[in-house]
Amino acid sequence: MVDYRKGPHTVYDIKYHLVWVTKYRYKVLKGDVALRVRDLVRKICERNDVRIIRGHVSQDHVHLFVSAPPQLSVSKLMQYIKGKSSRRLQEEYPSLGKRYWGRHLWARGYFCATSGTVTDEMIEAYLDQHSETPEDTFTVADGAQ
Repeated sequence: MVDYRKGPHTVYDIKYHLVWVTKYRYKVLKGDVALRVRDLVRKICERNDVRIIRGHVSQDHVHLFVSAPPQLSVSKLMQYIKGKSSRRLQEEYPSLGKRYWGRHLWARGYFCATSGTVTDEMIEAYLDQHSETPEDTFTVADGAQ
C-alpha cells in the first residue's frame, strides 16, 4: 500500500531520486566532510518537510531518494541543498577552499527522476548496493570515511 502524506489541503505521494556531483568530480567527500554533508542534507530536508527515504554520500557525488511536498519544486529543493551545504562546508573546512577557490563546491546541475518512471524498489535496491548496512537509510561510502 502507498504511504500517502497529508498537507493542509493535499494528500500526496511525490518521490524523487536526486543525484549531484562535486565540481570537477573531485573526491573530497571523505571522513568528517562526508559525515557533515549527510548532516547538513538531513537538516535542510527536515526544515523543508522533505523526508529522506534513502541516501548515500560517495566520495564525489550524493544520491537521495526523497518524498517532497507538492509546494516545493525540485529546483528549489536542490537550490537549498547545494547552496546551503556548499557555503557551510567551505566555512567549516578551509581545506576545501584550496580546491574550490571559486566558492562552488558542487557542479552545475543535478539528476532527478520521479519514482513513477522507476519503481521505488528498484531505486532502493540500487542504493542498497552502495550500502553494507541496509538498516541505515542514509550511508557514507567506505572509502569516504
